[in-house]
Amino acid sequence: MKFTVFLFCLTLSLMLNAQTDTLPYYEIPPAPQTYSANAVLARTIDGLGYRYFWATEGLTAADLEYTPGNHGRKTEVVLEHLNGLSEVIMNAALGKPNVRPRPERILTWEEKRVETLHNLKAASDYLRTEKSNIEDTKVIFQRGEQTSEFPVWNLLNGPLADAIYHVGQIVSFRRSAGNPMNPNVNVFIGKTGS
Repeated sequence: MKFTVFLFCLTLSLMLNAQTDTLPYYEIPPAPQTYSANAVLARTIDGLGYRYFWATEGLTAADLEYTPGNHGRKTEVVLEHLNGLSEVIMNAALGKPNVRPRPERILTWEEKRVETLHNLKAASDYLRTEKSNIEDTKVIFQRGEQTSEFPVWNLLNGPLADAIYHVGQIVSFRRSAGNPMNPNVNVFIGKTGS
């Protein structure tokens, strides 16, 4: 019985480690060879993705329930907001509208994490293609028959900056909850040492 439990735990640990290595933003992808507005925006999204990956790696149930007090949002609510922001970032890059109210979905925390990382990666990847023109990139909101469009500037100072801010909150919250982020994360280099 003990051996079976040990074997199960070992298998689960190996599976989680394998998943970590296959998710985007375990490290920041190589920098583009040329400078362009699209490349700069894509690289900024990559920086967000890397920070998000490591800020959320190894979160526990206690971390998800943590709240800083004073009527602050608990970590899980901030992570839901980050998931929504990643969707807005991806939709702007792909030229898709953000339907409001956002359809309600029931996802586990792990599913939201995977989706958030893939949303950011999809945005960054598309911005690097020849099909993407940053001047045509718009944040589009659709509520019923009404549509509102905002230029890429609003993506920068809105959802993108907001997401970076909230990732910092997650880092702070988990430290306060007693589960600090991996100290070997190097956001300057974009790689994590051992």
